Formats: sequence, structure tokens, C-alpha cells
Amino acid sequence: MTRQLAPHPSTKPTKPGPATAPKRRRWTQRTRRDFFVFLALALPNLVLIAVFTYRPLVSNIYYSTLDWTLGSPSATVVGINNYVTFFTSDDASKVLGTTAIFTVVTVGGSMILGLLIALALNAKVRGTTFARSAVFAPYVLSGVGVGLVWLFIFDPGYGVLAWLLRGIGQQSPQWINDPQLSLVMVILVYVWKNLGYCAVVYLAGLQSLPQDVMEAASLDGANGFRRFITMSLPLLSPTTFFLLITSLLSSLQAFDLIRIMTPLGTGTSTLIYEAYLQAFGAFNRAGYSAAISVILFAILLVITVFQLRFVERKVHYS
Repeated sequence: MTRQLAPHPSTKPTKPGPATAPKRRRWTQRTRRDFFVFLALALPNLVLIAVFTYRPLVSNIYYSTLDWTLGSPSATVVGINNYVTFFTSDDASKVLGTTAIFTVVTVGGSMILGLLIALALNAKVRGTTFARSAVFAPYVLSGVGVGLVWLFIFDPGYGVLAWLLRGIGQQSPQWINDPQLSLVMVILVYVWKNLGYCAVVYLAGLQSLPQDVMEAASLDGANGFRRFITMSLPLLSPTTFFLLITSLLSSLQAFDLIRIMTPLGTGTSTLIYEAYLQAFGAFNRAGYSAAISVILFAILLVITVFQLRFVERKVHYS
């Protein structure tokens, strides 16, 4: 006869109870110290950003609702009348069109030429260090100095380009006085100045590509052009995305070259330069200028959000 033993109380099966709530993090002395260290490091930067970035932005939005002459102690509130005046004027399409042409051509030209130059600088030949420095040098030069030098080159009377054209029996075009040619002139100089930046960034991207993958593709019979199209370009998409954002924002805010080479904005009145002319030129319309600046800010914000929301989906991060 066998005797059945009763189970030990500690081994009784327990019914599953309700999920216990996670413990709340206690405010310990260490977390309090870390918080105050973070606050001490971040607060000065937050204060500077608030004072020198967001406060002027809010003030500019307020000024855009005023009919105000720069320097005048009084102003009249006009609401959105400045925006209505801009979009219903004949200059709106001209300014927006000039801004679009300047931005698209300068960004596309700088990135395409920068990529081609980066491919050449990536070759293992003598003199590449000097060539890289020479290509990047214009980017770090002052825009005012670059504009003055190129203004002398393009001058139709005594410029270097006019002298060369006269040597072959040709007349120099009126680069400065012709609205269409003045825009071409500024675009050429801007691309020349900024393609070194794109070239150096693309060169860094090319040098970070996995060489074992490239060598394997070469052994499989892929030529240089096919490797570049099917492998290098997709792997360079993070670099391209970064350059697209920075170049777009930079081109939309280009000012120094336009100011030096075309002071009156003949054919080169982009949004930022039109805002300058309206406030500090012959018009002296500070409220209207602030409205144009707000429009430029809205365009920059939309472009940035669109790139981060949609364009980044096509970026292949390794």
C-alpha cells in the first residue's frame, strides 16, 4: 500500500495574477545631480538660441504685419496686407522665378560637378593633395573678395574676359547690364565657389565605400561605369542627401555675391536680396521686407520637412 504525500505548501501552483505596474523611477541623488549637470550645460545654449534665433523670428513675423518705414518711431498695423501686396504684384513671379532658377542650377551644378571632380581626385596619382586643396580653396574665400575679382573679369570694358574676346575679334557681352546675362554670371561664379565643398564631401564618401565589394564586382566583370551606376551611387545616397539639404539652404540664402556683382539686383533679385532691397534700398519698406523674409522662411521650412519626410526614405544607410 502506497502512501500519497501531500504537496509542500511552497510548491503549490499559483494562479496568474494581474500584471504588476512597472516601478516608477525614483528621484535619487544621482539622477538629481545628472539633471542639474545637463541643465548647466544645455541651458546657456538654449538661452542663446531663444534670444538670437527664435526671438528675431517672432519679431520679424510681427513686423511683417506692419506698414513701417525703417527708423520711423511709429507704424500702422495692416495684417496680411503685405503678403497680399507681394503675391498680387508683378514682381512676385519674377522674384520667385529668379529664386527657383538660381537655386536649381546652382545646387544641381555644384553637386554634379563636385561629384565628377571627386571621382578625379579619388584617383591614386601624384599631385592629388595639391589638387584637392586648389579645388576647395574658393569655398573658404570671402564672398566679397570673390565677387570683386570676378566682377573685374566679367567687366565688358576693361575685364580680362573682354580682353580675351577682343583678341579673337569678338565683343564682350554686357554681363552686368543685361538682366539675363547677369543671372548667368552670378550662377557661374556661385557654382565655381561652392563646387569645392561638394567635391570634398563626395570625396570623403567615395573613400568610405567598402573596397572589398568593389573588388568583388570588378572580378565579376563589371566595368568602372557599371560599378559607379549600380554600386557607388546608391552607397553615396547619404552623402547626396546631406549635400542636397545643405546646398539648398545655402543657395536660397545666397547674398554676398549678388550684392557685390549686381548691387541693383538687375535680373538677380532672389527672395533674400529682394528683402534687402525693400528694407535698405530706395524703397525703405521694412514691413514689406519682413513679409518677404517670412515667405522665404516658410519655403525653407517646407523644403526641409519634405526632404526629411520623403527624400530620406530613398537613402540607403549601410
